[in-house]
Amino acid sequence: MSYDFLKRGIHASYLKASFVWVGMTQIILLGSVDKMRLGVPKEPDNETRVAIVPSSLKKLLKAGFEVSIEKGAGISANYLDEEYESAGAKIVSRQEVLGCENIICINFPGVEGIGENTNLACVADPFRNPNFVKECLAANITLMSMDMIPRRLSRAQSMDVNSSQDNLAGYKAVLLGAANVPKGIPMMTTSAGTVRPAKVVVMGSGVAGLQAIATAKRLGAVVYASDVRKSAAEQIESVGGRFIEVDGMDDFEDESGYAKPLTPEFIQKVNDTVCGVAKDADIVITTARIFGRPAPITVPSSAVSEFKSGAVIVDMNADVGGNCEDTKAGDIITTKNGVIIVGTSNLPGTIANTASMLYSNNLTTFITSLVDDGNVVLSDDDDILFGAPEDSDFYVNGMGGVLICMNGEMHEKQTRLMGAIE
Repeated sequence: MSYDFLKRGIHASYLKASFVWVGMTQIILLGSVDKMRLGVPKEPDNETRVAIVPSSLKKLLKAGFEVSIEKGAGISANYLDEEYESAGAKIVSRQEVLGCENIICINFPGVEGIGENTNLACVADPFRNPNFVKECLAANITLMSMDMIPRRLSRAQSMDVNSSQDNLAGYKAVLLGAANVPKGIPMMTTSAGTVRPAKVVVMGSGVAGLQAIATAKRLGAVVYASDVRKSAAEQIESVGGRFIEVDGMDDFEDESGYAKPLTPEFIQKVNDTVCGVAKDADIVITTARIFGRPAPITVPSSAVSEFKSGAVIVDMNADVGGNCEDTKAGDIITTKNGVIIVGTSNLPGTIANTASMLYSNNLTTFITSLVDDGNVVLSDDDDILFGAPEDSDFYVNGMGGVLICMNGEMHEKQTRLMGAIE
């Protein structure tokens, strides 16, 4: 499959043009070029964030976009319609937003009302939601799933929505733990006696885990942390944590930078070791997430039964099955032995104003990087879109970049995803 024609800037930003397709080549028959239209829809009721914030509009307008925001899209994140209008955006209906040639959002909005050849950038989580891909294929919508960003590319870091949102999630997880635990966090010396610092155990030291460690340390806790990557020890210690080492530990990380699925035997060994350390912990933060798969159980019910009364488990992956066997997504529960389990979903959404700002910065950097001479151009030279070439150190077999499908076809590099969809 060749995408050479895209290098010529031929795309749906030609608002008044008519098109025909000859094979894989799009030919403009007539019409004139207008501004690139960018639509930002309001997210579903269970989502407090918004994809674009007013401070991003200056960069978007400078790049040549005409930005349309659905009425009330930013209210839940404390961004008012008046702020968008003052910054140069149009406040319009949902129908008008979905009629734009480029759409940016957080959650997959569905395909109803979206025209053919529209560029849709969102967090589709395609391995868990293959139907979203099927819908875009059937509707001839170009889907770019931002959670598929090739995170090891240096250029991708400023566009990496996973990292920006995970940072906030790790921070908020500790605050939720501190809010629910029935004791103070830092060591305090008072006339009535000395209060010992709380013990916090963080399971996993990816982006979210490291932020959780750092946050707990700043609050004054004694922090222990684990990871399946032995190389993570230095990172954990650099932010104030104490590394929990497990016998047989190696660097269980795949070529794309995500944790590999582990054998049941090793998972059991990790669980036993880390849960042993966590028996007397005041707060336990679980962060283990495997790309495209349900969250692994790292805190089984048997371990919870041995935790002390008043301990708090904050399960950061309640939305994808949970790391704690007893987690109930969206709820805070207390077990028979007095352990509090926090299953709050969408942790970044609990600090929607900041989370929206970071997401907006990521997506603004991404979409403006695609602009070439007044058009959105999906160049096959772009590793962010299509994945690294085979001769690159960053090449991942079976994985492309954020571009999932276009012109009614899956991108040829997304062979892993093709297998999940079939």
